[in-house]
Amino acid sequence: MKIFKYEWNWLLLVFVGLTFVPLVANAQSTQKKLLSEISYDHPQKFIIGNIDVSGINYLDKSVVIMLSDLEKGQKIKVPGDAITTAIRNLWNQGLFDNISILATKIKGDTIDLDIYLQEKPKLNKYSYTGIKKSEQDDLKDKINLTRGDVVSSHLIMRTENIIKNYYRNKGFLNTQVTISSKNAGPTKNPREFVNLTINVKKNKRVKIGVINIYGNHAFSNEKVKKAMKDTREKGYFNPLNPLGLTVVHAVADVATLRFKKLGTDLANYGIKNYRLQIFKSSKFIQSKFKDDLNKIIAEYNAAGYRDAQILRDSIYRMDKSDVGINIYLKEGHKYYYRKITWVGNTIYSSKFLSAVLGIHPGDVYNKKLLETNLNYNDKGFDVSSLYMNNGYLFFSATPVETYVSNDSINLQIRIHEGKQARINKVTVSGNTKTNDHVIIRELRTMPGQLFSRQAVIRSVRELANLKYFNQQNLKPNIKPNPATGTVDINYHVEETSADQIELSGGWGYGRIIGTVGLSFNNFSLRNFFNPKAWKPVPSGDGQKLSIRFQTYGAGYMSAGITFTEPWLGGKKPNALTVSYYYSIYSIKSNSTLTPNPYSPLPIVGGNRKFESHAITVGLGKRLKWPDDYFTLYQAINVQLYTLQNYASIFSVGNGNGHYNNLNYTVVLGRNSIDAPIYPRSGSDISLSLAMTPPYSLFSNKDYQNLPDAEKYKWIEYYKWKFKAYLYFELMPKLVLVTKARFGYLGAYNSKLGVTPFERFYLGGDGLSGYNNYDGREVIGMRGYGNETITPDYYKNRNLGGTIYSRYTLELRYPISLAPTSTIYIEAFFEAGNAWAGSRDFDPFNLKRAAGIGARIYLPMFGLLGIDWGYGFDKIPGIPSASGSHFAFSMNGSLD
Repeated sequence: MKIFKYEWNWLLLVFVGLTFVPLVANAQSTQKKLLSEISYDHPQKFIIGNIDVSGINYLDKSVVIMLSDLEKGQKIKVPGDAITTAIRNLWNQGLFDNISILATKIKGDTIDLDIYLQEKPKLNKYSYTGIKKSEQDDLKDKINLTRGDVVSSHLIMRTENIIKNYYRNKGFLNTQVTISSKNAGPTKNPREFVNLTINVKKNKRVKIGVINIYGNHAFSNEKVKKAMKDTREKGYFNPLNPLGLTVVHAVADVATLRFKKLGTDLANYGIKNYRLQIFKSSKFIQSKFKDDLNKIIAEYNAAGYRDAQILRDSIYRMDKSDVGINIYLKEGHKYYYRKITWVGNTIYSSKFLSAVLGIHPGDVYNKKLLETNLNYNDKGFDVSSLYMNNGYLFFSATPVETYVSNDSINLQIRIHEGKQARINKVTVSGNTKTNDHVIIRELRTMPGQLFSRQAVIRSVRELANLKYFNQQNLKPNIKPNPATGTVDINYHVEETSADQIELSGGWGYGRIIGTVGLSFNNFSLRNFFNPKAWKPVPSGDGQKLSIRFQTYGAGYMSAGITFTEPWLGGKKPNALTVSYYYSIYSIKSNSTLTPNPYSPLPIVGGNRKFESHAITVGLGKRLKWPDDYFTLYQAINVQLYTLQNYASIFSVGNGNGHYNNLNYTVVLGRNSIDAPIYPRSGSDISLSLAMTPPYSLFSNKDYQNLPDAEKYKWIEYYKWKFKAYLYFELMPKLVLVTKARFGYLGAYNSKLGVTPFERFYLGGDGLSGYNNYDGREVIGMRGYGNETITPDYYKNRNLGGTIYSRYTLELRYPISLAPTSTIYIEAFFEAGNAWAGSRDFDPFNLKRAAGIGARIYLPMFGLLGIDWGYGFDKIPGIPSASGSHFAFSMNGSLD
């Protein structure tokens, strides 16, 4: 029998004659006969008779024959190209380790062939060594290996490259990957399945040691480097090198009155020896480096250098852990706008469009400003918004440079206005829990309306403020149809956990504090009695149900429940809120208690009790004037207090009696922040007034001589409060927050005076609970002990302030903006104070503090925070009130 075998190591076709018959003598005689029939010097023509396939376990024989491109009856030469091509076709499949084609029979001009194949092994399982479990999980979807995959050289190489690229993007340029295989276990074919072991050695992360800039004249090296956001040199700190020489030069400069040179010498010393990288790392990532090269050109374009270009760049090794970068620039000339004209505009005049564009003849050429003011300016007006907010979805504006000479450019902006587009369909998708109507009612885009880009942006903002969805993935899908002049809009949402649980315990005010709270922020009351809707609670209708229970040792307990229907009646955004609150604080006759931890005066004596009930019914609505960011909230509040022997803590006569607080509250607010968890722009401003009926003005009683139980039986007051929070994004993600809060508690009748209820207590973490039984308002201020910035707090009078103010500056930067765990850090400066009355009020007498903090938002627990603050000003009578203090916060208690 004759064998035609293709050896791929040498790329030769070798024909070896073998015969497989029971008797050796017959085999030898048959072999000689086949050898004599084939001449390798003179190929012969044959017709293929039968084709068989051997050696395979899983593949279908007919498929193998088809892939080989050989077929019965085919005329071939032996030796010849047909056999070579067949083997090459099979080899290219990547499924086989060995391929042979055998001539099993030759009769006349007919030849029978056998295709012998040895299959590559298949993957049983794989494992990693050298990397963390979290990294293994990240790589799982990237390499996409599954049991049964053919373990080919291509698969091994592909897997290695994917892993290396994964770590290169993290700055590990020297990552080494080796993959070894081992037979999976005893089978009929030992090579049938194999286990792969992927060994990863990351080595040290490669950082950028130096960036060299060449060819720059208009921009300094530092300005060019600053344009790159993700490619930074690593920091260094060398204060002693060369400090001695710097001191000598500084002394010489002062002695010779060369103060300008002194400043230059000190600046050069700082540049050479100090570089701190706080928010940006210096790891080298190739893809981000290429993006940063484009940012350099964009920076030049913004400064008028229209022809600026990167001639070339190179990367070289400094050592095992550092690389250097060379960037070669050609800046070109600086250009100016000479003339700007408009063509094709009929809706708006050229003069008006030029005013919106904000670029005038003689201005420096600025490509970035041109594109921003022409297409989309998120911080102001742009030409595109004029049209797109008025239905002109098919609008386009194309700037064309019609004349360029020396340093001047004539610009023609060609307008295509198109027809106004109306909204055809508005749909939502991706909502697995929230009902469609809850989403649709928040949208500002409705079928039949003219298309408005601003309405789409506002709709996305309203959906984000619900806190039901991942705000990073809220991107509307806009599908215009120019043929019909309509547009379909689909809002795709990604549900996140909206419910929250509060479980906390600690020590404060001399006792154990425990809190349990549940907030169902997407509740469905109409499904309350539907057993199938409890998963684990009925949800999807956008209602809010909050339940909270607190205990402070054996003496204090409070509980509250609040329900909010944000769209009362389902037609308009009128929010109905109903809440009930109960608290009781009691002291047994044999107890010794210090309610104020900063006071040395204990409370001893008979049984004491302070019990309160509170009911609130409120209605809020969204206004349309002055704009639809304004809201109006009104509420009726009823609070009932019962005191027994409480004069020592609450200075109202002998501390007995029943006291009633019936008040009306109105709040006018405007909220335009762009995101609820980490706002970067916008403001949150509100002015509120709470007031009771002026009972004393309708009575002839002598309030100066009445016992306190009678004087304050019907509590009367009016309370003004104001807050203004402003957010400014100084650079990408870096946000400056300015806050101001004021409060004033007044009286209708000077003879009655200001009520001892509802007062302000300033300082500490702002968490209310035990000390909130008398309706007091606790305002947090970091750097000081709880409530210590309160008039005469150290004397245990416990009366609180009637006026307070607090000012805050915060600088925030996010660590993570993931919806499952938003994390940011902040540095802050605060100042504030509280006063007993208007006579004591001094707006410049403020207690100051500064510090740092961190916030983490977890959908299940809300916004949690920890801050360290240092109070700079002493508090009379409380030495430990200022200085270093840590403060924990929950759900914005420090705001």
